[in-house]
Amino acid sequence: MASKLPKLPSIRDLIRLYDLRAKQQLSQNFIMDKNITDKIVSLAGLELDNALCVEVGPGPGLLTRSILDSGAQAVIAVEKDPRFIPTLQQLQDASEGRFQVILGDMLKINHSEIMDRGRNLADREFEHVHLLGNLPFGVATPLLVQWLHMLAMKEGIFSAPNASMSLMFQKEVGDRITAVASESARGRLSVVAQSLCDAFKIYNVPSTSFVPKPKVDASVVQLRPLETPLLKSSLAGLEHVVRFAFMKRRKMLSKIFKDWDAKHLVLLEECEIDPRLRPQDVTTEQFCQLAYLIEQRGIKLPY
Repeated sequence: MASKLPKLPSIRDLIRLYDLRAKQQLSQNFIMDKNITDKIVSLAGLELDNALCVEVGPGPGLLTRSILDSGAQAVIAVEKDPRFIPTLQQLQDASEGRFQVILGDMLKINHSEIMDRGRNLADREFEHVHLLGNLPFGVATPLLVQWLHMLAMKEGIFSAPNASMSLMFQKEVGDRITAVASESARGRLSVVAQSLCDAFKIYNVPSTSFVPKPKVDASVVQLRPLETPLLKSSLAGLEHVVRFAFMKRRKMLSKIFKDWDAKHLVLLEECEIDPRLRPQDVTTEQFCQLAYLIEQRGIKLPY
């Protein structure tokens, strides 16, 4: 295992030195306590042997330090804000060849660049890829949905045999991602994420841990791909079905389907879904089967 990083200037000192004020338009909030970032990495339980760690939005680099101190041999960070590049390059210089930063937007970057940089660091292919990040709250959900589509298609960094995600979201979003059937937070994001992954919270971070302090607490959610995904249709097809259902989330499914076309009530019967249930009470497996039948039969939904 690699040695820990040498003693470095504190993140607070670097923020003062480079005047790295958080930008509200970029939804930036910094964690200043390394005990918290160390805890996040520890609870993530990363398999570091023959692994690439990809960090999204490292900012001044505190979580990056915790990842490197955990023994990670190959870490690539993608940072959109050029103001943080000097501090991250200092960390790169201190990492003994284990870390590189890429200036870019994770929503737009070509993932082959990430993989190529990682292979160059470690001079090998990887058995594991771990995606980590304190995601800017404003883009966290679009990023996750993009990554789930890539996972479904085995594209980009998700072409690796084992690709997990350990990501920080607003607590409300974390609740939605991990909610199981009949929980109040259950919604479209719950079903889409759980069709491909085992999704669970590993750590709650109070708002007081951030600078500037946001209005909400945060949760770190881990998503590990299921050995056998529940998804049977295209992911876009599943998204269409759950969007249709949850648009009227307070109604029973029998009413939702009758308002659409009563002849399609048979679909619920074929999927062994009780028509008296509301959308939040339907399991992910049942939604996946429903989406599969609708897609296979070429049935057009009204929305």
